[in-house]
Amino acid sequence: MNVKLIGYSSNPEKIPAMAAKLTHSIAKPEDLENNPDDELNSILKHVLNLGHTSIIEHTSFTFAISDVSRSLTHQLVRHRIASYAQQSQRYVNLKKPNYVIPPKINANKIMKKAYQETMDIIWKQYNTLIEMNIPAEDSRYVLPNAACTNIIVTMNARSLLNFFELRCCLHAQWEIRILANLMLKELQKKAPIIFKDAGPSCKSKGICTENNKECPLYPK
Repeated sequence: MNVKLIGYSSNPEKIPAMAAKLTHSIAKPEDLENNPDDELNSILKHVLNLGHTSIIEHTSFTFAISDVSRSLTHQLVRHRIASYAQQSQRYVNLKKPNYVIPPKINANKIMKKAYQETMDIIWKQYNTLIEMNIPAEDSRYVLPNAACTNIIVTMNARSLLNFFELRCCLHAQWEIRILANLMLKELQKKAPIIFKDAGPSCKSKGICTENNKECPLYPK
């Protein structure tokens, strides 16, 4: 898995802070840009502490994500307030086997061997279909959820906070949880105020939305 932050709004925290200031100011929006950074940062922290997160919809971030499974992206695109561009199995010929091996299978020599043999058979049949002039859009039907894919994702900061609440949780599926934590690590460098307390709901809100008292992170 490779995750890279390739773009984001200019002044990712200043613009939301200006938006917050605007709601209680007689000044015009363009005049707020000259407010001291310390003042704007203080306003942003205060508003976020009150739970008013609509202002951070004014800033967005774009990630390039590669070598993840189709299983992961099926989960990722459920987050609807986002923009996606994914590698097409219809137009891209995937002759060379490229797939994700789950850690628990990878740790079991017998199952890993069986898993890899299964993948070899799948790709052999896929290539046979391609050689028979079956279009890629039909040949792809034999490919597994484990098949690797690449995707570009853009989300606003508010959607990302929700994404991290759900996907950084220990209850989340392992692959998308790794993705979420890698994304969060990058964002905390660029927007430390917005994403300071981001993460699973037990961290961001002090509650467990799964109500899983067996979880080691369950709020005591």
